[in-house]
Amino acid sequence: MKLQTVSRKANSKSEVNKLRREGLIPAVLYVRGKESETIAINSNEFGAFLRQVKSGHLPTTVFTLVDGNKQRRVIIKDIQYAITTYAVMHLDLEELIDDQKVNVKIPIECIGSAECPGVKIGGVLRQVIRHIRVCCLPKDLPSFFELDVSGLGLKQSKRLKDLVIPQTIRPLVDLDEVAAVIVKR
Repeated sequence: MKLQTVSRKANSKSEVNKLRREGLIPAVLYVRGKESETIAINSNEFGAFLRQVKSGHLPTTVFTLVDGNKQRRVIIKDIQYAITTYAVMHLDLEELIDDQKVNVKIPIECIGSAECPGVKIGGVLRQVIRHIRVCCLPKDLPSFFELDVSGLGLKQSKRLKDLVIPQTIRPLVDLDEVAAVIVKR
């Protein structure tokens, strides 16, 4: 997905509010080892982009910022919403550089819950951890991790160490924590 950007110089509150009234979202682009850049993104384009992203997969979604003939691959580090309308008010973006590692929250998707013996006898799958924080190069960035819960009985659980994590990805959390459990209703 490509998003058009406009560079902005203004950092005052009145000028940021003026950008929002014009249909732009103020954003900050962070590049490791350089000064951060202030930019603005069209809110309609970004809204269309958000509707295409699967729920929970925003931290791992890579998109391209286009400014004239310059293109940069980025991920979203933080997003701020308006309290009452949930309109996007501000974005923090991080540029992906091929040879520099990035810290990202990867979503965990539980599969096989329909065949799970614990669910068949009346239990419910409760996913305790929905994201795992990892460090990796941009080329190794997975969109999600799968956790197979098809063999779990009632009161049984799967831990983060049960995830299949490639050697090129380093987890930044304790892998002994419970990720999913089958509980009584």
